[in-house]
Amino acid sequence: MNRKAVVFGAAGQLGVELVRELKSRDYEVSAWDRAQVDIANASAVENALAQSEACLVFNAAAYNQVDVAEKEPQAAYAVNALAVRNLALACRQCDAKLVHFSTDYVFDGFARHPYAEDDPTHPLGAYAVSKLAGELYAQAYLENVLIARTSGVFGPAGIGTARGNFVELMLRLAKSSNPIRVVEDHVAAPTFAPALASRTADLVERGAQGLFHIGGGAAISWFDWAVKIFAAAGVKPPLKPTNEREFRTAARRPKFSALSNAKMETLGIDAMPTLDQAIDLYLLARGRRVAAAK
Repeated sequence: MNRKAVVFGAAGQLGVELVRELKSRDYEVSAWDRAQVDIANASAVENALAQSEACLVFNAAAYNQVDVAEKEPQAAYAVNALAVRNLALACRQCDAKLVHFSTDYVFDGFARHPYAEDDPTHPLGAYAVSKLAGELYAQAYLENVLIARTSGVFGPAGIGTARGNFVELMLRLAKSSNPIRVVEDHVAAPTFAPALASRTADLVERGAQGLFHIGGGAAISWFDWAVKIFAAAGVKPPLKPTNEREFRTAARRPKFSALSNAKMETLGIDAMPTLDQAIDLYLLARGRRVAAAK
């Protein structure tokens, strides 16, 4: 196997970490964002992969505006589903392995236990449907494919991205004196982007194929996650719990979507860091970025 890899969505929180992780493992990495290669353009994808001669293709690009997708489902489907088909077909032509990232939102959240890979899917909205369709397209055209479902990704690159992440949102809201309301009846498994990138690379180097869950490893409500963020940051804004009935959104979301990493860990791959560890690492990296920007 050659050591050439391609990362689509390279400017996002996960993409940045994938590029860093792969380079640290001596891969020759081509890193492309949407402005450079639009994965919704089949010809552009085919040409880019043919020129790269890569053996590994990572797709960290996604349409992830969950509520907006209810108004423009075609846009979500174009990026999260049909574009994955483009990648799968191009990978099949050049005999490359596709590594595609999906989401905990393919589940409905009714199970009330961390979801395993063989649990039945039941997406609740346009975004979730489009992500599940992306999984199916990848599996339909490729045998040599790795699909990693994850949950609530946050990484230091979120400081500089347009939409940020939950940590950045909470820290921004903490600067005002207004009460901050966060839902306490929705539970996920927040996932630290650098750890997600390294575990994914571990799976690749073990030759893993098929579907794997790589979540944060601990089920926690969004409200309790906010509590942890503020405690680690040393701030005490007025934080109040709310719930789904009070905080209505355009899209339905799974109320419990934590993922079980058991399948990944059976391959001897390290468990994910605890959320407390991840938050501390995030804030440390954030401080360095802020200081470097001054």
